[in-house]
Amino acid sequence: MLDTALIFDAALLPAMLIAMLAGILSFLSPCVLPVVPPYLAYMGGVSVSEMEQTRAARKRVFVSAVFFVLGLSTIFLLLGLAFSTMGRMLLQVQDWFIVVAGAMIMILGAHFIGVFRIGFLDRELRVDAGDKGGSAFGAYLLGLAFAFGWTPCLGPILGAILSLAASEADVARGTVLLAVYAFGLGIPFLLVAAFFPRLKGVMGWMKRHMDRIEKISGLLLWTVGLMMMTGQFAAFSYWLLERFPALALIG
Repeated sequence: MLDTALIFDAALLPAMLIAMLAGILSFLSPCVLPVVPPYLAYMGGVSVSEMEQTRAARKRVFVSAVFFVLGLSTIFLLLGLAFSTMGRMLLQVQDWFIVVAGAMIMILGAHFIGVFRIGFLDRELRVDAGDKGGSAFGAYLLGLAFAFGWTPCLGPILGAILSLAASEADVARGTVLLAVYAFGLGIPFLLVAAFFPRLKGVMGWMKRHMDRIEKISGLLLWTVGLMMMTGQFAAFSYWLLERFPALALIG
């Protein structure tokens, strides 16, 4: 029997919060946000103008978006399973592993902030899933392709969450973190599919402030890396318990 008390506890909450924010920031990244409307329209087998003007088109797009999110979630869950298993294998050197992972995440954060640029992280590798638009199964395949194809672009943020998953050294807890990351990345897709006309202005504002969003992403990564290196996740968990005693009931 799976003991949920060993999985969901206050110590996991900070990492889950970071995973959620990381998923949202991944959606707002320069290689995802600008292509969301045409991508959704293609999956639903409609045009962007139809998606904007008719409720029936948005309903069709929303159904496709659900299967698309299921597809990308499948890949991220498998990655969470793999990396948390790796962390479990490295349990004897976990302290050193966390320090190294934290340093790597700080480097990725500096890349996003603009302190320096890492060339291969600025390139995209897109996997062509063929002509799969207009069907639920095709949308699921596109979700799989999206998760694989955009990994180089999402690499800095996704790498941080995978490092967190590996540092948990527990398969279930690590997989939970990637599930939360997939939730943070996937839910905005569903919101845009359902409320596209109302969100056009918000998406336009985000595109205009993409540079600032990228720097916020970098600052988040740098902070996460520093907390991992200095062991502040445990301290943050204790702080949460002191400020919000009800969290002790979780699990």
